[in-house]
Amino acid sequence: MEYRPLGRTGVQVSPLCLGTMMFGAWGNTDHDDAIRVIHRALDAGVNFVDTADVYSAGESEEIVGKAIRTPPSRRDDVLLATKLGVPMADDPNHRGGSRRWIVHEVENSLRRLGTDWIDLYQLHRPDPHTDIDETLAALTDLVQQGKVRYIGSSSFNAGQIVEAQWAARDRHLERFRTEQPPYSLLTRSIEIDVLPTAQRHGMGILTYSPLAGGWLSGSWSARSSPTSPARQRLVARFDMSLPENQRKLEAVQQLQQVADDAGVSMIELAIAFVVNHPGVTSAIIGPRTMEQLDSQLPAAGVVLDAATLDRIDEIVRPGVNLNPADTSYGEQVLAPALRRR
Repeated sequence: MEYRPLGRTGVQVSPLCLGTMMFGAWGNTDHDDAIRVIHRALDAGVNFVDTADVYSAGESEEIVGKAIRTPPSRRDDVLLATKLGVPMADDPNHRGGSRRWIVHEVENSLRRLGTDWIDLYQLHRPDPHTDIDETLAALTDLVQQGKVRYIGSSSFNAGQIVEAQWAARDRHLERFRTEQPPYSLLTRSIEIDVLPTAQRHGMGILTYSPLAGGWLSGSWSARSSPTSPARQRLVARFDMSLPENQRKLEAVQQLQQVADDAGVSMIELAIAFVVNHPGVTSAIIGPRTMEQLDSQLPAAGVVLDAATLDRIDEIVRPGVNLNPADTSYGEQVLAPALRRR
């Protein structure tokens, strides 16, 4: 597997990053099986693992920690990333980017992961209630203490990326070295401003949901309906009666023909489309089972020619989300700005 520079950090990472949201109560509850999946990815050359404190209320971090400590230890060979900021409890102070919560929660993540340091510590979502200066100052202290090597952001829009970079420069603080946005064949809005903005600031880009929540892996059809609690909360993305989702179904059918003509699976086409973008460092894949992982790993070696990319652009135009609800730049970020004052 070939490796790529993570922004301007000097670190080299695999074009696929193993996301672990589906390990634990949210997905695969068999710890031993989840550990085997992680080891399979590492053996295949993946050296980048991403998790978060909120995934299965910390259980995912515990599984990842056990996997990389299992003899022989993989810790020195793995770039370990985790995130904080999404609510961990009803307490209003157990979330966000305040110094109080960052200093508290990094210790919990270090304990669950069973490590002395986190390679990449990311703010899971922008926190409109906290000055970015405070967040960056607290994260800078963690870097200086040796608990964190690099810091990153997730689901920041272009303006928020620039604001954070300028604040870091003006205050002489650590700057976000990476951004983690959603990106797929069906969800292309970041091509307009997030990707070029991050590129201008020398940031690594770790995209998530390359299979668009299962839309590009054959999980959804015209007869499907959201049944899990997570899907029901995102009903606008999965209600097949909505015209936006009917357009997605039509696009998936057309994209399947593109994949067939290219001699690859739909899964390989979807992931290769993401990692073939020059602004993308690594695509986060999130398998729940070994079978899912084995269907996704070959995408790292797939190169899409110009004719294939042109056909994709005809089906889903660059910069377009077929369903506007398919975004992380939603209510939790925009709500404070929507009310007239």
